[in-house]
Amino acid sequence: DYALLGDLQSAALVSTTGSIDWLCLPKFDSPACFAALVDTPDAGHWTIAPAAGGVCTTRRYIEDTLVLETEWRSREGTVRVTDF
Repeated sequence: DYALLGDLQSAALVSTTGSIDWLCLPKFDSPACFAALVDTPDAGHWTIAPAAGGVCTTRRYIEDTLVLETEWRSREGTVRVTDF
């Protein structure tokens, strides 16, 4: 349930809740800035999602790219996040 974001030097894993749970900066072999994927949330994560939370309703890579589009729909409205 993770999507990959990367720039050929570093990468992040984004969960279906909008949380970056794994990130090494500035390179792949750097120590992890966020490591909630392999530990507890106290190991670090960063989240952008609707205040009500929840799992996204749709998620896709835009055609022929690694640009990730995540969308949450609720009675209150729709939130779309584009990561690249």
